[in-house]
Amino acid sequence: MRGGLIFVSTLTVGALWGAVWMIVVGLLLMLISGAVAAPPVGLAALTGVIGAIAYLLTQRQQRTRKTLVIYGAGIAVVLLALTRFAPFGLSFETAPMYQAAALCAFALLVIVSVHRCLDGYAPERIGRYAFEVLLLRLLKGIGFVVFSIVVVLPFYVMVMTSLKSQQSLMANPLDFSIDIGQGASSLFRSYRELFTEFHFGSFLLNSAIVSVVTVIVTLAFAIPGAYAVARLKFPGQAFLSRSILLIYMVPAIVLVIPLYAVFSQMGLRNSLTGLMIVYPATTIPVALYMLQGYFRGLPAELEDAGLMDGLTRIGVIWKVTLPLALPALASVSLYVFMIAWNEFLFAFMFLDDLDIFTLSRGVVSLNSSEVPRQHLMAGAVVATVPVLALFLWFERFLVGGLTAGSVKG
Repeated sequence: MRGGLIFVSTLTVGALWGAVWMIVVGLLLMLISGAVAAPPVGLAALTGVIGAIAYLLTQRQQRTRKTLVIYGAGIAVVLLALTRFAPFGLSFETAPMYQAAALCAFALLVIVSVHRCLDGYAPERIGRYAFEVLLLRLLKGIGFVVFSIVVVLPFYVMVMTSLKSQQSLMANPLDFSIDIGQGASSLFRSYRELFTEFHFGSFLLNSAIVSVVTVIVTLAFAIPGAYAVARLKFPGQAFLSRSILLIYMVPAIVLVIPLYAVFSQMGLRNSLTGLMIVYPATTIPVALYMLQGYFRGLPAELEDAGLMDGLTRIGVIWKVTLPLALPALASVSLYVFMIAWNEFLFAFMFLDDLDIFTLSRGVVSLNSSEVPRQHLMAGAVVATVPVLALFLWFERFLVGGLTAGSVKG
């Protein structure tokens, strides 16, 4: 019974990976070549089953890289035979180089995925634990592929569209391939016009100013507040510690209307100063919550030693606590910067003057029938790349700072 279970699992693994990779590779082929394909998912699943059975029947010591390459070539040949030399529903006369590359990628991805799932298994009796491990491998692999495509595909479409000309977009809106031979001047024309004709240089500067000021103001209030909640004893300390994030129970759209009225009367509505007041008000609570957990995790004995050496409480915070809390400060700064950089609702409601638009407000101003679509996508790329680069650079601080203080001792 259990011997049959491994074969059923093998059929499932091969069929799922064959179908998944045919959909993914077929989609990428259409995006890169511009040819409308009709991927044969059913035949691809059958090909994956054949590859999985051949892999399972191979002795464990013979499952080498060379064997995987041979099986990958076999999968490609079988798919060609089953589809009558139209592996993606297209004649090989259409984009032959792209189809050949896609076929090789499909075959190798299928056999590698099967290997990652079935590595260590053989057509014999297996236990419940081994079956659960196999199931977890399959679910983890498919989940990783699906979520990667969901994240990467929109960004790819956005970048490729920003590099195309109006004529090519009108000729085939589904063609996301680019002609590298047209030269850098034509290729990056949308980005050049974005800064010369659509004021994106000032949008970048405005967003940078607002975001940096928001980070500075947030840290200026959050550091002493979080330290007080974490270290000092005062009435209402426990309530304040638990109620810091209550502001996030109120939807931002509810706050916009009264703030719009108040700021209009105070002359702060159509100005960056208004945003520099609103943004810290929304980011200080989360910064307080993150920092107080980290401060509680720091050894109190170090601060007591500083006090015994003659330092004031402010001196202890500056010379002892903050140097130890640099990972948390870096993660909080990055998180607050990302919030201020990407915020749209308040910027959309408060800003009317084109010269003081932030990036999020400026990108929306491009969403009109008078602005070519490639310029809108170029603006989205310009708004995304800086914060993406910062996030990737400070990722280790962000993860460490978010988890620090969650476990004490």
